[in-house]
Amino acid sequence: MRFLLTSQQLDFARSLDAMLGAAGTSAAIRAWASGDAGPGRDVWSRLADAGVFALGVPEAYEGLGCLAVELALSCVELGRHAVPGPVVETVAAAALLARLAELGEDGPAKRLLPGIASGGCVASVLWPGAGPYALDADAADAVLVVADQELRLAPGHGPVQPSADPARRLARPLPGGELLYAGPELDDAMAHATGWARLAAAGQSLGVAEALLSRTVAYVKQRTQFGAPIGSFQAVKHRLADTLVSIEFARPLLYAAALSLAPGEVAAAKVTAGEAAYGAARTALQLHGAVGYTQELDLSLWLRKARPLRDAWGSPGECRARVLAG
Repeated sequence: MRFLLTSQQLDFARSLDAMLGAAGTSAAIRAWASGDAGPGRDVWSRLADAGVFALGVPEAYEGLGCLAVELALSCVELGRHAVPGPVVETVAAAALLARLAELGEDGPAKRLLPGIASGGCVASVLWPGAGPYALDADAADAVLVVADQELRLAPGHGPVQPSADPARRLARPLPGGELLYAGPELDDAMAHATGWARLAAAGQSLGVAEALLSRTVAYVKQRTQFGAPIGSFQAVKHRLADTLVSIEFARPLLYAAALSLAPGEVAAAKVTAGEAAYGAARTALQLHGAVGYTQELDLSLWLRKARPLRDAWGSPGECRARVLAG
């Protein structure tokens, strides 16, 4: 089987790349990290106008119909430009609500999905196995918490905690809140949403890896040593080639997972793209030398995303175990 993206899908990806390239995402990331979500929300508004957040929402709730391939493509571009905010968590929230609607409980979907599709509702989530913190709860319009087979809308959050990536702001949701749904169907809905979240995280990881490789290639062409660009050295070429191979190996796995949404294939895409991003970060840091450690260099905005994205929504060990389980 030969799989190629359609011309419409490629044009959509190019349009997102051009739009985000002109949006000044570096400034938005730094503002988000400092607690100012305004510039980041402006970027989200542009993405919503392009239909990005509607890609994971059924048509019955003002979405475009849960288009997994297009969503994966979008997440690659969002990762390439390091768009701040709970992108993966918003995808997970949409998938959770859509699945509950499929199972016969459409009240929460009617209430929240149109806002997610339009970009007016930035969502974060927290459920068993995801750790104690919700991502960007301070900037989210809705934080969905699942515990004891109950889905609640968190009434607020505790203090923001530091993260390896300053733009990933972590906070504990406050207990209680409005009950949206209770029942055993939540287990099925969470499993379904976890698959979509892993797909989105894999897409973002692939985009981060591509951005890191591109910036590193540009740098090694400019930096000279012994009178020659360091990019001409064989050891540097080999390191960059290994990074490119890992990225190109992850790409077909991502789109295969988007086509099937099979848990094992999604887990394979997640672990492969996550490791590609982490490897690209290590290569970028080493080839940039001491300047790579500076926070002032925009490279750091991508360097510090690679490992948190790799470990979010299933560590490499967890994803490999899921692949082995079939």
